[in-house]
Amino acid sequence: MMRRPRTTTAKAVTYNEIDLDTSFSQESGDKEDEDWSPSETKPKASTRPGTSCADGEKKPPVKRTPKAKEPKAPKEPKAPKEPKAPKVPRERKPRTRKPTAERKTQAANSLKDSGDSGLAGSNGEKITDNSGEDKCGTQTDSTKEESGYRMKEERVSCVLSEAQQTDGGADEGSSLYGLGTKKEKEEDDFTFDEPCLKKQKTSAACLGQPAALPSSAERFQRNELNMSWDLVELLSTLTCVERWVCANIVKLLREENTVPFIVRYRKEMINHMDADAVRDVQMVYEELCTLAKKTQSVVQTLKKDGVLTVELEENLRSCRSADELDHVCSPYKKGSKLTKARRAKALGLEAAASALTESPHTLDLRSWVKPGTEGLSSVEEVAVGVGHILADKISKDPETLTYVKTLCEKSLVTIQSSVSKSATKEKETNKQRAEQNQGTDKKTKDIDKFHLYFDFTSNVQRIQPHQTLAINRGESLKFLTVKVNIPDWVKINFTDWCINNRWRPKTFAREELRAIIKGAVEDSYKRLILPFLSRSYRTKLTNAAEKESIAMFGQNLRQCLLVCPVRGCVIMGVDPGYRHGCKLAVLSPTSQILHTDIVYLHNSGQRREAEKLRHLMITYSCTRVVIGNGTACRETESFFSDLISRRYFHPLDVSYCITNEAGASIYSVSPEAVKEMPDLDPNLRSAVSIGRRVQDPLAELVKIDPKHIGIGTYQHDVSAGALKAALDGVVEECVSFVGVDINICSEVLMRHVAGLNAGTARNLAEWREQKGPFINREQLKLVKGMGPKTYQQCVGFIRINPQTIQSVKPSLQPAPTLPEKPVAKKSKGKTSVNIPTSFNPLDQTCIHPESYYVAQRFISLVGGTVDQIGSADLRHCVERKVRTSSVEELAFTLDTTPETLKLIIDGLTEPPGFDMRQNFGKADFKRGIVSMSDLRVGAVLTGRVDNTTLFGAFVDIGVGRSGLIHKSNITLDKLPVSQRRRSLALGPGERVEVRVLNVDAQRGRIGLDLIRVLQ
Repeated sequence: MMRRPRTTTAKAVTYNEIDLDTSFSQESGDKEDEDWSPSETKPKASTRPGTSCADGEKKPPVKRTPKAKEPKAPKEPKAPKEPKAPKVPRERKPRTRKPTAERKTQAANSLKDSGDSGLAGSNGEKITDNSGEDKCGTQTDSTKEESGYRMKEERVSCVLSEAQQTDGGADEGSSLYGLGTKKEKEEDDFTFDEPCLKKQKTSAACLGQPAALPSSAERFQRNELNMSWDLVELLSTLTCVERWVCANIVKLLREENTVPFIVRYRKEMINHMDADAVRDVQMVYEELCTLAKKTQSVVQTLKKDGVLTVELEENLRSCRSADELDHVCSPYKKGSKLTKARRAKALGLEAAASALTESPHTLDLRSWVKPGTEGLSSVEEVAVGVGHILADKISKDPETLTYVKTLCEKSLVTIQSSVSKSATKEKETNKQRAEQNQGTDKKTKDIDKFHLYFDFTSNVQRIQPHQTLAINRGESLKFLTVKVNIPDWVKINFTDWCINNRWRPKTFAREELRAIIKGAVEDSYKRLILPFLSRSYRTKLTNAAEKESIAMFGQNLRQCLLVCPVRGCVIMGVDPGYRHGCKLAVLSPTSQILHTDIVYLHNSGQRREAEKLRHLMITYSCTRVVIGNGTACRETESFFSDLISRRYFHPLDVSYCITNEAGASIYSVSPEAVKEMPDLDPNLRSAVSIGRRVQDPLAELVKIDPKHIGIGTYQHDVSAGALKAALDGVVEECVSFVGVDINICSEVLMRHVAGLNAGTARNLAEWREQKGPFINREQLKLVKGMGPKTYQQCVGFIRINPQTIQSVKPSLQPAPTLPEKPVAKKSKGKTSVNIPTSFNPLDQTCIHPESYYVAQRFISLVGGTVDQIGSADLRHCVERKVRTSSVEELAFTLDTTPETLKLIIDGLTEPPGFDMRQNFGKADFKRGIVSMSDLRVGAVLTGRVDNTTLFGAFVDIGVGRSGLIHKSNITLDKLPVSQRRRSLALGPGERVEVRVLNVDAQRGRIGLDLIRVLQ
C-alpha cells in the first residue's frame, strides 16, 4: 500500500525509555495475535539498547519532538487498561486484517487519547500499524511486510500484564524478553481446546463438505512443487475423489497426521473414506511429489547441457505422470556413443539429414562423399548415414510418438509367451537322464510349473495381474520368452502418415531422396519405436499387476490380523515334527508360558508319549490344542484325533485346530523372541508362537515381518519398498483400530500404534517398568519423546484398563515425580505439574481427549455419570436420548459434529474391554479328520479360507490339502451384500460352504465351487 505522509500525530511522542516498547509494539501491531504465538518468539530483539528502536534504524525521527497534543494524554489514565479488549486474540480473527482506513482511524484516535506513557499505547494501538505512523521513524508496516523485516520486528513485542503496563520502563528489559509468551507455549503443548474437525468445519460441513484449501494455500502447494498443474485438481482427477476431500487429505498429510488418526477422528474432512481409500490417495500424492522432484532434476540437467528453452521447461512442468515426463524428455536423452546415428553425426552428416526434409532440392549426396573415409566413401554409405540420423530424430519426436501410441490404442495388441530354447534343451537333457535311470533334475520340475505359459497369448487390456507376474517370473528364470505383438496395419498407417504428413519434404525431392526418407521411417519403426512400445506396454502391465498384488496382500493381512482371539482357556501349542519330535508349549489364558516339552509321537513308544500328553492336559486343565500346519502336521493331527475319539483325555472335552505356522521359525531366532524368551530353545519358541497365534493373532503376528506370514502371491516379484509400506500401513491400521492396553501390551505391539515408533515404544516400556502402570492417558505426556503431535496421534488408540492396573501392580504408586518432565522436555515443566494421578473412566474408551469436554457434556445431558461408562443403564439413557433427539440435533446443541458425537456414543456404550474383533471369525476346533481319499465330486463341505490370490481363494476343508475356488466361481449372487464391493470378496479366515468339483489325488489338487459365505 502507499505510505501515508507523516502527520503531527506521529510526532507527538517523546522518546523516553518507555517509548521503546511502544514503538516496537506498534510496528508489529496489525498482527497482534502473533504476539501470542510462542513458536515465533525472538528474544534476541530484547537485547537492543534502549536508546534506539532497532539496530540499523534511522535516527532522524528523534528530531520530531513537537508535543502539541501530548498534554492531553495524561488526562486519560485508564488508557493502559484499554488493551484488555484486544488481549483476547485467541480466536485468531486478526488473520483477516481490518481495512486500512479503519486501522488508520483507530490509530489516530488511540494516539490522541494516549498519555506520554508510550507503553499505555502499546497494547491499545497494536492494530494501528498500517497508518505509517512509525514511532521510530522506520519504514511503515506495509513496507516491512513486503521486505520481511517486519516479521523480525514484531516478535520483540510481548504481552504485558496490567501491572507491567502501568509500571512502564523500569523492568523493560525483562518484559521485552517475552515472559507471557514462554508460559503460553507450555500451556498449548498438549492442549486440545477444540477438535480439528470443528476448526475445519464450514457452513457446508453438515453436508459432509468442509471447505477446501484457500487459494493462497493452493498457490503455495503449486509453488512448492514448482509444477504448472494444480496439485489438488490433478489428485482429484487421478483418484476419482472429490476435490474438497483431496484438499483436506493433502492438508492433513502435510500436518503429519497418520492414516488411522485421519480415518477415525477426521471422518468429516475425508467424507467417511476408509483407510484403503485414504492410503490410495496418499500413494498418488507421494507419486506426484516424486514426479515434481524428478522433473526438477531433469530441468537442471537440461539447463546444464544448454538445451533448455522456455517452451521445453513449460512442457516438462506440465507433465502429469512419469511416462509423460519420459515422453517429453526422450528427445533430449543422451544416447550411447556407439549408436548408428551418433556415428553418422560424428561424420558431419547432420546437416545433410536436416536438408533432406527441410530443403531436399538443394541436397546433393555426392558432395558429401569423401573417398578413403569409412562411412563417406560412396554415395550409398552417405545415404545410409543420413537415414540413420533421420530415423533417430523420428523415434524421439513427441508428435510422432503420440501418433503411434494412438494407433496402438485402437488396435489389438497382444502379449505372447513361449518356452525358451534353453528350457527346451534342459528338458530334453533331463528326459534322457530319466531314461537312463539317473533321476530328474529339480530344475525340470520348476520348468513344468510354467507349462500354462509355454504357448500363451492374451490381449494386453485383458491379461490378468497374476498372469503378468507369472510371465515375468518365468522370463527372469529364463524358462520363457516374452514379446509384445503389434498388428502390421499399425506399421502401414504409421509409415504412410510419416511420409505424407509429419516427415514429408517441404520442397521437391528427387526419387532417390524419397526412398531414403521411406527407408528411414521403416528403420525407425522396426529398430527403435517398436522396442520402445514393447517396453512401455510391459512396464504398464507390470506396474498394474504389482499394485493389484500388493492390494491383495494388504487385504489378506488385515483378515489374518483381525481374526477373533480365543480367550479364557489354556492352550497347548504344537510344532509338529518327525525326527526331532513335536515341540509343546502350554500357555495360560493370558499367554504366559506354563510348561514346555518335546514328545515323539511318530516313533516307537507312542503309548508312553500319550500318557505324558494326558498328564499335561489334566494338570493344566488344557482343552484346546493348536497344531502348526508344517511337516508331520497330518500325522500329528491323526494322533490327537485318535486319542480324542477314544475319550483318552476324559473328563476333559479336548478339541484341536490347525493354524498357519508360516514365519514361526523365523521369529523364533529373531532378537524380539530372544529378548522375550531368553531361556527357551528356538524350537520351543516356535511352539509358543503357534499357540499364541490363536490366543491373540494380532499381538503375535505383528512380531513377524508380514511378507513371512504366508499370505498373497508373487511377493518376491513386486517392489519390496512398496509392499513393505503397504503392509506396514495395514498393520498400523489394525493395531490402532483394535487399540492396545498400554499396561500389558508388548513393546513390539506398541511400535505399530499410529504415531509411535521404536524409540517411543521403548521409552513407554521403560517408563512402565520403572514407574509402574499408567493410571491415565495424561501420564503419557511425561514419557521422553512424547511430544504434542505424537501424543495427539496415538492417545486415542491407547487404553487404560482399570482391571489390568490392579493385576500389574496391586499397590499403585503416584506415577511421576516432577523432575521427570523437565529432563525429557523443558517446555513442558508446567504440564507435568498439572498431570492428575487419578483414573479417568474415559481413558478406557476410543474417545480422543480432544473430545472429553464434549463427552462429559453429553453424559450430563443424558443424565448419566462417567462411572457408568459401558453399563446397561448409561446405554439405555443414551438410546432414549437419541430416539427423542437426532444425532444431528444433539451435535448442534453440544457445538460439535455428528461424526464426533457418534464416536462418543460408541465409546460410552461399548462394554468394558470391548474388542472389535469379536465380530470376526474364530479358529475352527474339531475332533475328527477327513482324508483326501474320502472326498467325492459333488460333496458339500464347510471350510475356512486360508489364502486369497489374484486367481482365486484357497480353502482349508480339513483334508490336509487346501482346495481352490477359482475366481470364476466367486460370483456376486453367492456373496453377502456387504462384500460385493471388494475385488475378490473373500479373505483369509472367512468361513464358506463349498462343493467339490474335481479331485486330482496325483497332483494333490482339489477344485471347489463356492455355494455361500457363512456369517
